[in-house]
Amino acid sequence: MLPIHPIMVQSFAAIDREIGTHNFTTSEYAIIRRVIHSTADFDFKELIYFSPTAIASGVAAIRRGVPIVTDVSMVKQGIVNLVAQTFNNPIISAVEQASVALVPGKTRTETGLIECWRQFPEAIYAIGNAPTALLALCNELKSSSISPALVIGAPVGFISVVESKAALANTAVNQIRVEGRKGGSPVAAAIVNALIAIACNQL
Repeated sequence: MLPIHPIMVQSFAAIDREIGTHNFTTSEYAIIRRVIHSTADFDFKELIYFSPTAIASGVAAIRRGVPIVTDVSMVKQGIVNLVAQTFNNPIISAVEQASVALVPGKTRTETGLIECWRQFPEAIYAIGNAPTALLALCNELKSSSISPALVIGAPVGFISVVESKAALANTAVNQIRVEGRKGGSPVAAAIVNALIAIACNQL
């Protein structure tokens, strides 16, 4: 069993009281509760979409030790401790894979994400910051016969964010998606950490 800090236990209890009745599965609620804990924002109970086999695929991939690719270092830092305590999956930050953007007009994160895709097409992808990275991944998926184990689509902001999530919605990949403008690195990290807890049979 993973150790849970008493403050987290108290926070989860407060969330349970405030959220009231719901129709989420046990695993879905474990993820939503962890996101709310990380953000103090109950809107996420209405914003998070799970494709039918997303959680099962993500959990199985974590247990197999597949790489976890994050768009930015902040998502990586948000999951590294729990990963190290459990399944020790390799964690790769896309932005750290590209010292410069290789193509004019493309971001380092986008460039790094494409490089990660070429090396680890069956990885878990956790996008919490850069919609350009999510768009790049969705573009690669169009012509690929290989699917990632899971894509977590949670970029945040105003430019290309909604569009990137719509692009993800139009793929058949296993996905956990945060609709609208909200999201962020803490949200993506919370989703991964919740999946790890589920993989440890600890909801």
